[in-house]
Amino acid sequence: MIGFFAAVSAAVAIAAGAFGAHAAPGQQEAEWLRTGGLYQLLHAVAALAIMGVARGPAILLLVGSAVFALTLYAMAFGAPRWLGAVTPIGGTLLIGGWLWAGWIYYRG
Repeated sequence: MIGFFAAVSAAVAIAAGAFGAHAAPGQQEAEWLRTGGLYQLLHAVAALAIMGVARGPAILLLVGSAVFALTLYAMAFGAPRWLGAVTPIGGTLLIGGWLWAGWIYYRG
């Protein structure tokens, strides 16, 4: 299931980046879509890469990137800017996922 969600996450990231590059209504909206797409795509690929060894961290990377990116996407499409206060929660989950993965690999 992790692979499925990672693949869908990557597809959403590509769509967001493409929309940001070609159809975003303004510069700020384009930047939100670009940043969200970049983080979401990188972490989808990372989750695919580590899911066989570090299942928990892979899930945390997917959840964190979803929270991070989807709040940016929502603001790009008109959601209130206070939603940006939720974005760092996603970033914190991403950091946690990487630290957890590092711990798993360190323990070997």
